[in-house]
Amino acid sequence: MQARPAPFRQLPGDPSRPAQAFRVQADDGVTLRLAHWAASADSRGSVLLFPGRTEYVEKYAGIAQALTAAGYDVLAIDWRGQGLSDRLLPDARVGHVGQFADYQRDVARMVEAATNMGLPRPWHLLAHSMGGCIGLAALHGGLPVASAAFSAPMWGINLRQMPHGVAVGMAYLAGRLGRGARPAPGSGGALGTYVLDESFSANLLTTDADAWCRMVREAAAWPDLTLGGASFDWVGKALNECLRLSRLDSPAVPALVSLGGQEKVVSATAIRDRVARWPGATLLEIPEVRHEIMMCAPGHRAAFLSAALSLFGGAVGP
Repeated sequence: MQARPAPFRQLPGDPSRPAQAFRVQADDGVTLRLAHWAASADSRGSVLLFPGRTEYVEKYAGIAQALTAAGYDVLAIDWRGQGLSDRLLPDARVGHVGQFADYQRDVARMVEAATNMGLPRPWHLLAHSMGGCIGLAALHGGLPVASAAFSAPMWGINLRQMPHGVAVGMAYLAGRLGRGARPAPGSGGALGTYVLDESFSANLLTTDADAWCRMVREAAAWPDLTLGGASFDWVGKALNECLRLSRLDSPAVPALVSLGGQEKVVSATAIRDRVARWPGATLLEIPEVRHEIMMCAPGHRAAFLSAALSLFGGAVGP
């Protein structure tokens, strides 16, 4: 199926350069939305941007602007089940996936699109949260990138005091009772998306008021892009995927991994354990940061992007 044009949203007064968005189809028929920002000058390569759960390509327009100014093309994706890609349940607010391996179908179609577009090489991976889980699996599958930068990767989920086995068992039982597609308790808010349901002072994502306000404005302006809680099925399969990945060796790709000192969404222990077993990885810890270093205070965001650009610039293509 050929790529077809897709909408790309911008808030009123947004001065950033819009992406060229388009739709493609995965090999199982699911339609996906991708967005491309071309480098502002002669390209030094390309960045494949893997967002997190609930996210959409517009959220990363500011990051894409910084990357294109540094000489990189950027290609981002709406994963199946979120953004303007096909939703997978009648209740489009519930985050869901058939199998976690299905996200690798999305990766394969993204790589195919990047190849057909002739995106400049070398390619690099930039992945946040759930995108970091998908990205690590993709690296094991041969994702053709020279380096990888991860923001708070979901290599484990912060379950607070709940044991891993109990959480998996609850998800399994819900599936057996025919409730696997229902939202799991604690995975999302009543208004359908976290940023509209939570106060700034209590949120787990950012300490930066400007970034938070932008997220709220986007969610209010574009409700069709937002996503609510995850289904029991998604939670169980995500936990199993994190466990599967934890048993694999680290890929032979140089990497940067960021971890906020106030991280409460993903498992800091799993991140530190993976980096300790990854000879080519560097851990960037910033005490003041919560879950989203790319949506935090400008100084911390700049520190992460500077480290990522240094990694990209020194990496040799595969």
